[in-house]
Amino acid sequence: MNSLDRYMARLIAVPLISTLLISAMLLVLDRMLRLFDFVATEGGPVSVVWRMLANLLPEYLGLGIPIGLMLGVLLAFRRLATSSELDVMRAVGLSYTRLLKVPYMYAIALAILNLSIVGFVQPWARYNYEQLRFELRSGALGASIKVGEFTSFGPRMTLRIEDSKDEGRQLSGIFVQMITADGNPLAVTAETGQFLRSDDPDTIIFRLTNGTLIHRDKSSNVPRVLTFTTHSLPIPLPKYEQFRRRGDKNLELTLPELAIIGKSAAVTDEQRHTSRAAFHFRLAEVVSMFLLPMLAAALGIPPKRSTSALGVFLSIVMIVTYHKVNEYAQAIGSLGRIDPIIALWVPFAIFAGLVLWMYHTVAYVPGGQPIGALERVFAKAWKAIVRRFPGRRRKEAQA
Repeated sequence: MNSLDRYMARLIAVPLISTLLISAMLLVLDRMLRLFDFVATEGGPVSVVWRMLANLLPEYLGLGIPIGLMLGVLLAFRRLATSSELDVMRAVGLSYTRLLKVPYMYAIALAILNLSIVGFVQPWARYNYEQLRFELRSGALGASIKVGEFTSFGPRMTLRIEDSKDEGRQLSGIFVQMITADGNPLAVTAETGQFLRSDDPDTIIFRLTNGTLIHRDKSSNVPRVLTFTTHSLPIPLPKYEQFRRRGDKNLELTLPELAIIGKSAAVTDEQRHTSRAAFHFRLAEVVSMFLLPMLAAALGIPPKRSTSALGVFLSIVMIVTYHKVNEYAQAIGSLGRIDPIIALWVPFAIFAGLVLWMYHTVAYVPGGQPIGALERVFAKAWKAIVRRFPGRRRKEAQA
C-alpha cells in the first residue's frame, strides 16, 4: 500500500468510525429510555437493561455499517474535491477507478463483517433479547420486589416491603402472609430481612430479624403469637413456563437455517415463503454494499466552484429508501404473492443500474455531474428564499 492508499484510508476511517459510533449511540439512547421504563414497570433489576442493549447492538451494527461506509467514502471524496486535491490527482493521470481501490478494500472487509453479523450473530442475539423479555415478564429473571406494594409469589404468598437499600440486600418494614404446606395461614412482620440462597434451587430463604409471627392452626381457635430475634422463612419459588425454542421467528434463524427451510418440503408454504424472503433480504442488503463506493464517489464530488452538501443528503435518502423498499419486498415475498428472488433482486438491479449510471457520468463523461440538475434547482430555490426575506439577508451581510 503506497502513500496515496494510506492517505485515502485515513480520510475514510475518521468519518466511518465516527458515523458508526454516533449512529450506535443514538439508537442505543433511544432504546435505552424505553427499556428502562419497561424494566421499571416489570420490577426488574437495572443490570438487565445493559444485557438487553448488548443483544441489540448486532442489529444496530447491521444498519449502521452500510451508512458508515457510505458517508466515510463520500466525505473523503468531498474533501478531496473541495480542497482541489482531486483535480491534482486527476491531472497526474489517476482515474476514479484507481481512487476506488481503498474504498473497495473497506467495502469488502465491512461486507464480510456485516454478513457474519446479520447471518449468524444477530439471530442468536435477537433470541437472547426475546428470552430476557420473557424472563422479565414472567419473573424468572429474579425481578426485584416493588417497594411499598404488595407482591404475590403465586396464590399462597403475599409480601410487602417498606424500604430497600443496597440494591435490595437490606430490606426493612416487612410483612409476609402465606399459606403453609399443611394449609394453615401464617402472618409475619419484621423490622429487617434479607434473601439468601438455599441448597434447593426451587426454594429461597428469607432471613427475618426482630419480628412477630402469628400462626393459626385449624385444630385451635386461638392463634399462636411468637416474637423472634432471627427467623428463617423458606419461600418456595413459583414455577415458570419454559421459553420457546429458537427459530420460531425468521429473525432468529441463521442464513444456512433459512436456506434449508426455504428448500424443505416438510414445512408449510408460509414458512417456506417467509424463510426465502428473509434469506434473499439479508443477501441483497449485504451485496448492495459493493455499490456504495461508486455511489459515494458520484455524490461526494460537488460541481465546480460549489461547496453544496446536497450529495450528502441524497446519499442518506437513497440508502434509507432502498432499505425500506427491500423491507416492503420482503413482506410481499413472505406472503407468496411474488417470488422473493423477483421481489428483492429486481429493486437491487434497478438500484445498481442507477449507481452505475451515476458513476459513469462523473468518471467518464467530461464535466459530468449526475446531480447537476438537482444542484441547479436547489440553488435557484435558495436564491428565491433569500429574495423572499431581504431583511435577513442584510443582517447576514452586516454580520
